[in-house]
Amino acid sequence: MANVTVYNMEGNEVGTMELNDAVFGVEVNEHLVHLAVVRQLANKRQGTQKAKTRSEVSGGGRKPWRQKGTGHARQGSIRAPQWTGGGVVFAPVPRDYEVKMNKKERRAALKSALTSKVQDNKFVVVDNLTLAEVKTKEMQKVLTNLKADKALVIIAADDKNIALSARNIADVQTATAGNINVFDVMKHNTVIATKDAVATIEEVLA
Repeated sequence: MANVTVYNMEGNEVGTMELNDAVFGVEVNEHLVHLAVVRQLANKRQGTQKAKTRSEVSGGGRKPWRQKGTGHARQGSIRAPQWTGGGVVFAPVPRDYEVKMNKKERRAALKSALTSKVQDNKFVVVDNLTLAEVKTKEMQKVLTNLKADKALVIIAADDKNIALSARNIADVQTATAGNINVFDVMKHNTVIATKDAVATIEEVLA
C-alpha cells in the first residue's frame, strides 16, 4: 500500500497513513479519465440554442420581383438566407448533449484520477481541518502552510466554515468525500483531503 505523509493545519508532519491500493493504487486508465471529463463537460451544456430557418421566419410568401427582365438576380423569397431578416442556413435547434458512461467506468475513472495525484505527490492528507469561524484569511493561511495552490479541498462532511472561507479564494474549491468527481480532481494542481475524508472515499470506492 502507498504511504503518504499526514500534515496538520500548520504544515508540520504528524505521521503517515496507508492508502488503499484498490482506490489509490490502481493502474491509471487515461482513456477512461478522458471520457469522464468529456461526459461531465457535455452534460453541463443546456442545449437550448435555437435559430429560425427560412421556413420559420415571417414574411416572404411572395416573389419579390419577376424572374426575368429586371437586371437583378432571380429571387424567390425575401426570407431566403442571403436576405437581411432571412432564415439561417442549417440553423441550430435545441438538443440533448448527454453522454452516458457505465457506473463501473465512472468509478474506475475516479480511481485513476486519484491514483495519478498520489503518484505525482499532489495528494495531501491533513489530520484535521476545522475553522472556528468563517475567515478567508485563516483558510488561505492553511493552504500556504501546506504549500498548495489551485487546490481541491475534500472534507468528510459538510462544513459551512470551511466552504465559505474557501469560496473567495481563486482556484480553490471544496467538496465532500461523497461528491468528488473526475473533472474537479484533474482540474486542480493539488488535492487536499482530511483523514476522515480519505476513509470515506475508500469506503465508497473500494
